[in-house]
This record gives sequence, structure tokens and C-alpha cells, in this order.
Amino acid sequence: MAARNPPALKAIIAVDATEDLYQEDVHFMDGIMHVDSWEMSQDLDNARPGAPDYRIDEAYFRDRFDTDPWMLTYKNQQRDGPFWDRASIRNRLQDIRIPAFFIGGWYDGYRDSVPRMLANLKGPVKAIMGAWSHAWPHDPYPNPGMEWRYEAVRWFDQWLKGIDTGIVDEPRFAVYVRNWHAPGPYLAYAPGTWRYEDGWPIARIRDQILFPQDDHTLKSGEPPATTHLLRYVPSIGIEAGGPVMWWGDVAHDQRPTDAFSLTYDSEPLAGDTEILGLPRATLVVSTDAPRANWMARLSDVAPDGTVTQVAGAAFNGNHRLSARAPSAIVPGQQFTIDIDMHFTSWVFPKGHRIRLAVNNAQWPMLWPTPDPMTTTLRLGNGTRLSLPVVPFEQRPVPAFLPPAASPPMPGFETLDAGTSSGYGEISSVDRNPQTGAATATATNSGGSRFPWGTERYHETIRHDVTDSEPGKASVLGTHRMEVELPGRKLLWEAELSFKSDHENFYYNYRRRLSENGKLLREKTWTRTIPRDYQ
Repeated sequence: MAARNPPALKAIIAVDATEDLYQEDVHFMDGIMHVDSWEMSQDLDNARPGAPDYRIDEAYFRDRFDTDPWMLTYKNQQRDGPFWDRASIRNRLQDIRIPAFFIGGWYDGYRDSVPRMLANLKGPVKAIMGAWSHAWPHDPYPNPGMEWRYEAVRWFDQWLKGIDTGIVDEPRFAVYVRNWHAPGPYLAYAPGTWRYEDGWPIARIRDQILFPQDDHTLKSGEPPATTHLLRYVPSIGIEAGGPVMWWGDVAHDQRPTDAFSLTYDSEPLAGDTEILGLPRATLVVSTDAPRANWMARLSDVAPDGTVTQVAGAAFNGNHRLSARAPSAIVPGQQFTIDIDMHFTSWVFPKGHRIRLAVNNAQWPMLWPTPDPMTTTLRLGNGTRLSLPVVPFEQRPVPAFLPPAASPPMPGFETLDAGTSSGYGEISSVDRNPQTGAATATATNSGGSRFPWGTERYHETIRHDVTDSEPGKASVLGTHRMEVELPGRKLLWEAELSFKSDHENFYYNYRRRLSENGKLLREKTWTRTIPRDYQ
């Protein structure tokens, strides 16, 4: 909206947001197809009428219930292009000319927009980067949070009321620098410290170049040319990114995924080493299949062997020339890819090791490529890791207020979630070592009480893949939303089957609406969607 410059819009604040809807939003991550429970739940919410009346009439059926599922719309747009351009402004950030304030979190998948905005906007701009995930900073996970609403009022008072709040006199970028912590999956408090920087990029940052060696170490000198082989294991990657982590959230210990990856470790560090930015892995690769993805992950290896993920990103090999005009890989042909890992901050402690891990699957977060294969990584021919190292400098520290209690909303209550693995979290993983078949299941439930009634939801989602036949991956899911009103009970149900083979995706989705136990409407969508270099 700000890029359209409507006269009435004078200033904006964006929290946990992205302006690149193809590479960074929930549908395709790093150019690779993604399916999770959010697509079912959001779609069912799109198909419901508004509270408190929940009016069910022909206009509702026409305008909401009977409309195509949003997932079906997006799954037909598997490459970057005009469809995504209409709502993405990554390549025209200069169009935003009004004051803009951006807030992001290190455990949120949409954090890359913050440095882009700071670097490219021409008007007044300010940013805060904290420790939280996709959450409000006053109600964060993990802690610490801060009272961002106070900063928001200062920002709007400055630009909407002409009050000198002092906010424009402060440095433009407040960043929470993360210190080491053990791997997840849960983290109550992310250790670290706040400081101000003047903006982005930070002039004192220097790239430290490390080269993977034949003995699987990381060193400053480029090694003699050699090749390392890696067999594609489609079912790995849960520890590096579950179904909804989006390269955010708190990752598990990386060792199970690293066991099926190429890993390269530095010597124990002689002193603390801070990075801030987007680490880059430049990889000279090839494969014996026409389609392949690569994942590069940066981790901290503690002296006790635990491995904490610091940053990572994926690369669709068929997008090596263009994400808008993908092309098949020529088996055996070497090419170079630059994987810019997602925005990160970390202090590697003295005595810890820096690890680069390279692999070809991050299931179930990213859809597997369809061919069994072996990929190669060419060392001594340009393959390297570039780290944005920050030399120490005494910097001012922001004086943020701690989170304040939100005023109660009369008649509103969050209900017990019951038995749940948490939103999108894997509750069980079953593997058959003889067949290579793997199943990951997640469940989630909860509810809210409003002045007009009660809403309760429950969902399940199951991901399946077999290592020997990665083309035959699938997702099966259900989502139910029950609304209980005085004398009236409404139930919306969704069932999803999304499967693939070597050439196509097969989509089957069903919506149902019942009132007081009577079925009012049911609609099913069945489509075959060609795989477009996915």
C-alpha cells in the first residue's frame, strides 16, 4: 500500500512482514514448494462469514464458501513472475517515500525484509530486530520482549501529529545480538544484548572467507581441487526446519540432519566471533538428475558436541539461471550457486566451532525433488563460506520499556488447547529403515471465547515420503472449526490430499458446512497440476 503512495497514507509500521511473496512467504520458500497446516486453516477462515452474525445466505456461498481454495491458486504459480509481482515490491522499494518503521525477530521466517528496507528506502526509516519468532514483541516467544507499542505511538505522533518525540534523533537500527544457546526445540529466553547501529549496511562489517577442505574442516586457505559426493536422502531435514519453521523458530540439534549431509568444521575458536548479516555459501555443484535442491546451513558446534543452527537457506537448482524461467539441470554439468542464508545475528563463543553443512532435502518443510540422485560438491574451485564478522565497537544501547500488560477485553478468553503438539510442530516421526518410508505427523487444537460465542478448532496434518521414490510424496490433512452460538452450532470442515509423482501434483480438497448437525453445503476441488521444476 505504501508503494502506491495514496495521499492519505502518511506513515507505516510493519511487524514480522515481507515484501517478497514468492521467495519468502508461506507458499514457496527459497523458490521451493511448501505445504503445511496453515494453508488449510487459513483457507477455512477465508471460507467463513464474519462474526458476530455468521450470516449464511446465497451471497455468502457465492462470495466465500464456493470460491477456489487459496492453496489451489498458489500451487498453480510455481515460478516467480507477474502473479507474484502484483503484490511484491522487493525490486521497487524506492517507491515507498513515506516514513516507514519495520520490526522483525530472529526466529521469524520473514526477517530478511528488515535489512533490505533499511538499505533501500529513501524516506525516513527505522527498524528493530529482536529475539522473538512470528509474534508481537510485547508478547514474545522466546523472551526477551519489549514494549513496541510505545515506540509505535512515538513514531505516529512524530509523523501524524507533528510532535517532536525524539525518535528520529536516535540511530535507525536497534538490534538484539544473539549469544550462544543450546539447540531447541524450546527456548524460554534467548540470551543476548541490545545495541543501536546507524543503519544498514554496517560499515565496519568485514567478510571472513572460509574454505571447506578435503578433511571436512573449514580453513582460511583454498584447498587443492577435489570432489565430495552426497547421496540424496529425501526424508532428512526435520531438525533443520519443521513444516512451518520457514527458516525461523528454534531449531533442534542439527546432528541427525548433519549425519546425512556434507559437513565442514573450523578449529575451536581462539576468541568470541560475532556475525551479523546474511552468510553466503558459494557452492560449485553438479548432480546426476535433472532436478535438485541444495540447502546450506551455518551452525555452532559446542564443545559437548551439540549443534545449534545459526542460519540457513535453500536453493532450487532449476532456478540457477532464473526463478522466472527455470531450466533442467544437465546431469554431470558443474555450475556455481550462491546461497545467501537468511538474516542472522550470533556470537560464536571461544572454544566453539563454526560448521557449514550442505544437503539436498529439508523435509517436510520443502517438497522433495522427484529423482533419486547423487550430488557432487567441488572443493578448491571457488566453493567457500563468507561470514559477515562484526568487529567490536562501543555502541549506544536502546532504552526500551519492558512489555506492559495488555488491557483485558471483556468477554474474551483463550481456551485450553487440549492435547496438541503446538502449531505446526511435529508430534511424531515414524521411519521404516528397510523401505526408507517416513511419516511425520502434527496436531493442533485450541479455542477462544468471545462475547457472542465460542470458537474451537482442531487440525491434523501428515507428511509422507519414501527415500527410494521421492517423487511420491504426500500431505494429508484435516481442519475443523466449530462455532457455538446461543441456540446455534456451526461446523466448518476441510480435508486436504496433496500428492505428487514424477510429473504432477494431485490436489483434492473438500469443504463442508453443517448447522446444528445438518449438512448445509459441501464442495470438492480435484485438480492435476504439472510440476513446474519443483
